[in-house]
Amino acid sequence: MFNLNNLIDDAKCYRMVRQLRWSEGVRCPHCESAEIIKRGKDDTQPQRQRYLCKACGFNFDDLSGTIFAGHHQPLRQWIGCLYLMGLNLSSEQIAAELDLDKDDVYAMAMQLRSGIVTQQPEVKLSGAVECDEMYLNAGHKGKREAVKKKVVQGDGTASKGFAVAAPSKKRNRQFLA
Repeated sequence: MFNLNNLIDDAKCYRMVRQLRWSEGVRCPHCESAEIIKRGKDDTQPQRQRYLCKACGFNFDDLSGTIFAGHHQPLRQWIGCLYLMGLNLSSEQIAAELDLDKDDVYAMAMQLRSGIVTQQPEVKLSGAVECDEMYLNAGHKGKREAVKKKVVQGDGTASKGFAVAAPSKKRNRQFLA
């Protein structure tokens, strides 16, 4: 048996994040300025680059402002979790593969899912939009108030109540015969 953690390289994970996040160059997550200088590497994760924005003085790194920021799990664990989620594995299976606690993996998976949902672009429709099917609620089951009708009384006045159908003469004949 092999450990998936040994196959995932920290340097490649950070390189991938940089490519995806800053394909057009590093920008400050605080003010969006491109006037950035590198400020060395992180002490605990040597592949993690630190930056300083010359425009606003904001210090940030590769993960600042992402769902990966501020967690004790290394980036390779997050990437591994994301990959295994794509294979439709359960949190327990992912925990076994990454040698993590299942509660930690569950929390990571929930955070990854919520991050994916919030990052989806807004859908904008244009041109002709066609709808194939439409479902309508045809009845009033369990909603007696919606069925109330005006009932005309014998003196010609109307009152709100339940309309009661008069018994059918045909049905009465069947019982009498």
